[in-house]
Amino acid sequence: MLVRIYEENPNPKFIEQAVDILRKGGVIIYPTDTVYGIGCDITNQKAIERVCKIRGLKPEKSNLSFICYDLTDISQYTKPFDTAVFRVLKKALPGPFTFIFNASGQVPKLLSTKKKTVGIRIPDNNIVREIVKELGNPIVTSSIRDEDDIIEYSTDPELIHEKYEELVDLVIDGGYGDNIASTVVDVTSGEFEVVREGKGVLEAYL
Repeated sequence: MLVRIYEENPNPKFIEQAVDILRKGGVIIYPTDTVYGIGCDITNQKAIERVCKIRGLKPEKSNLSFICYDLTDISQYTKPFDTAVFRVLKKALPGPFTFIFNASGQVPKLLSTKKKTVGIRIPDNNIVREIVKELGNPIVTSSIRDEDDIIEYSTDPELIHEKYEELVDLVIDGGYGDNIASTVVDVTSGEFEVVREGKGVLEAYL
């Protein structure tokens, strides 16, 4: 199923439809402020396993991130961090970054992993943030990659739908996606360490 949602003014009916699918354990594909993502409700173990299977990942080893609505959401999933980090987050988010934190005890239980870290995203995209807000908790997310390594990421929602319609419950057409992923920043040591250069320029916020 392919549904067109406009970022400037997301139709509440379509947002509700996406949330309903997530609550029932469904998997959806959606736009972010970088590349298209695939995800599910973080509280649904079977749905998380489905996302991993579609992406060819092992659940216990996968680097899945959480999409949160805003900064108030993240404290449940991360260990406390200092105010200097918080100040940068406040300036940089919503934005094209994935910040890696030390995970709270909640995360391994949700992801059935032994990982001690968690990636958090708050994309600057109204569609996915409205879905998360309406759902009431974050969604697990992974990027939609292209089989062609030169292209790396699929950007056309209609082509994404063609490829994934049998595998997922809903593809949201939010217009063409980007083909540059988020900048990944490790803050587990209290310092900012860029581990993958992407769309976000961290220096602008330090």
